Amino acid sequence: MSVKIRRSLSRSHDGGGWLDSRHSFSFARHQDPMNTHFGRLLVNNDDRIAAGSGFDTHGHRDMEIVTWVLSGSLVHQDSEGHSGIIYPGLAQRMSAGSGILHSERNDTPTDPVHLVQMWVVPDETGGDPGYEQLEIDPGELENTLVVVAGGLPAYADRAAIRIRNRTSALLASRLAPGRSVQLPDAPYLHLYVPVGSVALEGEGVLATGDAARMTASGGRRVTAGDSGAEILVWEMHAGMTMLDVRGH
Repeated sequence: MSVKIRRSLSRSHDGGGWLDSRHSFSFARHQDPMNTHFGRLLVNNDDRIAAGSGFDTHGHRDMEIVTWVLSGSLVHQDSEGHSGIIYPGLAQRMSAGSGILHSERNDTPTDPVHLVQMWVVPDETGGDPGYEQLEIDPGELENTLVVVAGGLPAYADRAAIRIRNRTSALLASRLAPGRSVQLPDAPYLHLYVPVGSVALEGEGVLATGDAARMTASGGRRVTAGDSGAEILVWEMHAGMTMLDVRGH
């Protein structure tokens, strides 16, 4: 049983241009063999994309990619013919499968988009690429944990969108000042605070950009600070070996 707090400043950073990106794990040119993943989660990137900019067409394979927009909007297009505009409260998942090309752009003329993109490993490699998006009622996110993307059988009837991973689920909440939620009890739990600050029971304050990696730590309470908070929680019931990580 353990809790490891990862502060915002410990993240690697790419910035100075159209993209300001902060990475919770090894990513692209930022490689740290001691920080490759947690549970089944490989990527937790906090991105800000300038107006009129974005990621041109590029490829992925064998990955479940979940995008959660915090402010602004992002345009998605892919080689399978899927397209959509992702905005706050819209759950979006792309299954790369055997291979997919896609682009993500901020097509607004003035406003940046702020998003968190998360990658988890699917249960099986290959298969057909897939895409899904679904709007969540804003009221459902207030002061309670909502299953945004779920593969866990226990959440089969509650998940907004499905991922091809039967051991993991993403939960989200928007907490008003002083309000709290109880985290699930799982072998691996990743708590990320993209907006605001929270107090994590037994550990103290997590500020914007901070994260907690919890291993069999029980269902602790999270309470929002004076300005409220938004939290993203990965509940995971399986981990990965280093061989799994190298394969991706």
